Amino acid sequence: MSDAYDFLLKFLIIGAAGTGKSCLLHRFIEGKFKHNSSHTIGVEFGSKIVPIGNHKVKLQVWDTAGQERFRSVTRSYYRGAAGALLVFDITSRESFGTLGNWLSDAQTLASPDIFILMVGHKSDLSAERQVSYEEASRFAQENGLVYLEASALSGENVDEAFFKCARTILTKIEAGEIDPEKTNSGIQYGSSSLRGGPGNLYGPATTPASSSCSC
Repeated sequence: MSDAYDFLLKFLIIGAAGTGKSCLLHRFIEGKFKHNSSHTIGVEFGSKIVPIGNHKVKLQVWDTAGQERFRSVTRSYYRGAAGALLVFDITSRESFGTLGNWLSDAQTLASPDIFILMVGHKSDLSAERQVSYEEASRFAQENGLVYLEASALSGENVDEAFFKCARTILTKIEAGEIDPEKTNSGIQYGSSSLRGGPGNLYGPATTPASSSCSC
């Protein structure tokens, strides 16, 4: 399969340790659940080319460690991120309580135009939830975030979380709200034919989707 794509978007997955960030990445890249997952040391990485509208978009995803001792290391990966999944565990009120700190880091260190989607993970454990959907939705609304709940175990809403981020970013490019050629935008062109500006965003599709993972 060809690895050609029209846009490359840099994504982050951020949140407290134990929220299942690596499992979300693995489910998205490999399409299956990652059993016996351990805490991430530093960062893990995966990439996948997906169809968004009429284009092929390469999502370059960096899964950051949630442990405080790695915070100084992971912060360096925020620079120039176009999108982020802000993850907490719906069965852990403690992880929900840290969201403000992670959000602040992303808004301070990443691209000024970063689109952040908040994910309530482990929706398959809803019977054990400590954070209600309404409370999480309220936090998201108060901070200008989109919210959805997902499960790496069942696959529910995992692809949708990444796709929704990508679609929103491409829509903002089309509307002229984001300039892909701006330094640290977190966006790169994969084809010079798209450099004509937002009007060319939804031109002919190019190549089939492909994926790779080193997570």
